Amino acid sequence: MALNLGDTVPDFTADTTEGKVSFHEWLGDSWGVLFSHPKNFTPVCTTELGSVAKLKPEFDKRNVKVIGLSVDPLEAHERWSADIAETQGAELNFPLIADQDKTVADLYGMIHPNASDTTTVRSVFVIGPDKKLKLSLTYPASTGRNFDEILRVIDSLQLTAKFSVATPANWKDGEDVIIVPSVSDEAAKAKFPGGWKTLKPYLRVVPQPGKAA
Repeated sequence: MALNLGDTVPDFTADTTEGKVSFHEWLGDSWGVLFSHPKNFTPVCTTELGSVAKLKPEFDKRNVKVIGLSVDPLEAHERWSADIAETQGAELNFPLIADQDKTVADLYGMIHPNASDTTTVRSVFVIGPDKKLKLSLTYPASTGRNFDEILRVIDSLQLTAKFSVATPANWKDGEDVIIVPSVSDEAAKAKFPGGWKTLKPYLRVVPQPGKAA
């Protein structure tokens, strides 16, 4: 199944390292990141889970719940957690789904047969409080993900959901943003009373709104 941006993501119930989870209910009013791993006890996945565990306070600050997935059984997850803590210096502090029957993997299109018909690719789904898909990324099994980039995207998504702006290439929180073309200059005067810089009629740069000076 292909999931498109703006689709309501499938709900599911699954066993995790933190008990049974009903996904939509578990998300509540939070943002969510669901990310999959090809297999337990593999080197790249081990580093990724350690990285997310270290970044969890950053996700928490943004009201984002993170949940991982692998197609291995729960008992294997628990043994793997000890390896992650030992090698990465961080305890697993978010749930890891045991998707042994590949129910969730199939719902979210995480298995790409031309890559592998038995393991999930490195999928990332960022989900809004409205349960709609805001971003999806797919990495090959050999490439670990950049979770700082995922946090950067979440900063952009949360900002642009609140204000009539878009973020330029390589933008980081606190940098200037772009007034979206659908906002006229007249309307922009009310929204951005501090003014903006016009580079082209369609390219108006303004300090990030809502950011304390």
